[in-house]
Amino acid sequence: MTASGSTPRKGLLRSALIGFGFLAAAAPAFPQAPSGPIAPNPGQQAQSGPAQKGPDQPIRVRVDLVNAPVVVRDNQGEMVLDLSEKSFRIFDNGVEQRLEAFDLGGAPLSVVLVMETSSRIQALLPAIRRTGVLFTETVIGENGDAAVIGFNDDVTRLLDFTSDHDAVDKAITNLQSATSGARLYDALSQAVGLLRNRPASRRRVIITVAEAVDSGSEDKLGQVLQEAQLANITIYSIGLSSTSAEMRTQRQTSGPSITPPGTFGAPSMPGSPQTPTSEQQRGGNIDLMALAVWVVQHAETAVKERPLELAATATGGSYQSPLRDSAIEKAVDQIGGELHAQYTLSYRPTGTDPAGYHEIRVQVVDRRALNVRSRPGYYLGPPGA
Repeated sequence: MTASGSTPRKGLLRSALIGFGFLAAAAPAFPQAPSGPIAPNPGQQAQSGPAQKGPDQPIRVRVDLVNAPVVVRDNQGEMVLDLSEKSFRIFDNGVEQRLEAFDLGGAPLSVVLVMETSSRIQALLPAIRRTGVLFTETVIGENGDAAVIGFNDDVTRLLDFTSDHDAVDKAITNLQSATSGARLYDALSQAVGLLRNRPASRRRVIITVAEAVDSGSEDKLGQVLQEAQLANITIYSIGLSSTSAEMRTQRQTSGPSITPPGTFGAPSMPGSPQTPTSEQQRGGNIDLMALAVWVVQHAETAVKERPLELAATATGGSYQSPLRDSAIEKAVDQIGGELHAQYTLSYRPTGTDPAGYHEIRVQVVDRRALNVRSRPGYYLGPPGA
């Protein structure tokens, strides 16, 4: 075991600054780990580099402290909260690293809520509007703050960062549907830009409530995920279904089905029978971790399949796809519980090449049958890129 055993478990990250990969910020706000910051030594800068141009034109400078948020569950799916620093081993490109800091829980949260407001999910808006209080009480908490972005054919900042719970609740309660477009990637990109400038004393999180569809975005998903990794942002996704919304609308209006009973409005998957189950499982079994790594490495490539799952996987968050209105509220509650019970492992990479993709692998060594989840890694471009 190479971790430092003398680091206190609680409180270290609350009084510190954190850096990861590259700095992509507009002021002296440094990227931080999802569960808290780590301070530089007195008199020593956490990172250095040229002045920033602005929030939309980041200048990246190299730093060397890497942070990995880690969620551990037992085989019943319950979170495991009694592990110590010595329970973990962490590897960067296969090379075991020495832990510099360790924490459970962490600093206050800065959260951007990214809400789809397209006409396609209009029937789901009543359920979404009811989540405002849950977001403020369960996710943001007493010391957190949040901003709200809505998107359809346009991306609109509905609320700037505030710690006023009533203002956040009101922004969500007043969501209105508009055009049928869905500039999901552009909305995520704007959320990354907002979080990049938050104080280093806060963890950075995006929670997306949307359908897993993008249309018309200028940004590519891989580019957004690269920037999210470099800014230490974790993305959680609650996937909506326009098909489910259409079914609700049809029930409410008692309109006729668009296809005869027992038939489907879209062609079947090649070589497979078309059933309600097969329609729900379109996309098949995909290695999301491997695909997330590939998407980050090939940032210019267009991605159309399962973007919300990929965003969560690439950044160490989670994806949920509620089938009922009440399940949307349950998903928010689960996200809040997980955010306040993460471990954070921090290290300075040694024994690996600085540029290129870095795979992060975390193990729990003193207990069996545990499910350990963290982000798969991060991408560092060559100097001057």
